[in-house]
Amino acid sequence: MNEYRIAGGRRLQGTVHVQGAKNSALPILAACVVCRGVNVIHNCPQLSDIDATINILRHLGCKVKVEANTVTVDSTDIVTDHVPDHLMQEMRSSVIFLGAIAARTGNASLSLPGGCEIGLRPIDLHLDALRKLGAQITEEGGHIYLDCPQGLQGNVISLSFPSVGATENVLITACVAKGTTTLVNAAREPEISDLADFLNRCGARISGAGEGIITIEGVSSLHGAEHIVIPDRIVAATYMIAAAVTHGDVILQNVIPAHIGPVTALLQESGCDIAVKEKKLRITATEKLRAMSTIRTMPYPGFPTDAQALMMTACSVANGTSVVIETIFESRFRHVPELCRFGADILVDGRIAVVKGVSQLLAANVAAPDLRGGAALVLAGLAAEGQTVVRELQHIDRGYEAFESRLCNLGADIRRIEDEKTDG
Repeated sequence: MNEYRIAGGRRLQGTVHVQGAKNSALPILAACVVCRGVNVIHNCPQLSDIDATINILRHLGCKVKVEANTVTVDSTDIVTDHVPDHLMQEMRSSVIFLGAIAARTGNASLSLPGGCEIGLRPIDLHLDALRKLGAQITEEGGHIYLDCPQGLQGNVISLSFPSVGATENVLITACVAKGTTTLVNAAREPEISDLADFLNRCGARISGAGEGIITIEGVSSLHGAEHIVIPDRIVAATYMIAAAVTHGDVILQNVIPAHIGPVTALLQESGCDIAVKEKKLRITATEKLRAMSTIRTMPYPGFPTDAQALMMTACSVANGTSVVIETIFESRFRHVPELCRFGADILVDGRIAVVKGVSQLLAANVAAPDLRGGAALVLAGLAAEGQTVVRELQHIDRGYEAFESRLCNLGADIRRIEDEKTDG
């Protein structure tokens, strides 16, 4: 198993470029299935989740070319409406292909998706929404079978929760449904707006993306287009918090400050100095962090659940006590036992964690439980005294491009140790 070895205690300084947003790139690549022709996606991060998505696209019949951070998808020919189990199990967000394939072929067959085990992420909202668009769906033995015998029809769809994935599935599918679809209580995340911008470039007629009500006027077909993926706000938050816990001075390039407002506000509350100019952000943390007010995860524009574990690392080294309330996923405190190995003082009761800051974290041998929890452990290792080992890097590789290289460029002492293979 690959692992990071981190010599902590180094102050991060310098400039880091923030990669394209994973949570934009994945649905945009899936949407290429519907957008017949050549699609060119720029600023696409090089991640294992992106690789998994490309594998599905190629299985479906798309021709895919990858050149650095540009992915070209030619979806002229789709040869199957089925995605096999081994491809679906590589990542949770693969369920986005359900709507994309149905919109292109009228049928779809796939298994329940895999990915991080951070709690129940039911796809009932996805399935109920697709049914309202005219899909007939059956579930059997962990597989989903979708058929549209009367074609896709626009409808009014009201989500009981502003699910990002369900919103994305509706956008992709309703684009080519007959009539108008009105999506109520839609997710408002920037990644939703980015997907809608791409689809509109492909000939869709979507209005209201980024707001609670989205209107999609169906068109007969979509064509290929060129698009630049927005910066990754969670990766930006990661480097900001890395600077904070190491008393660093870091400039982030390629950020959209409005997308990280809640993170910025909390870090300023903790004593960090943050200056913003266009798409650059500078964070300076010269003193020990102060405890933050209650941190409550919420759908956008609230504090993102994806940054909760990262901010908990900051709380662990702050003066005073912070309270973290997780409202999105019920099992997103799986990183807490690992953080406690560093000497963090954290008490969990259900969805509430009370974090008492300690004077110094000490190096530990830990395992990443999931993507963001794994990144939080890396940040703890950067702040800790001694050499930390972080295992299970496959989780971190799902969301961070060249993570160790970019941290090293900021002055961190972090090395990736690969498996030693022996002949058997």
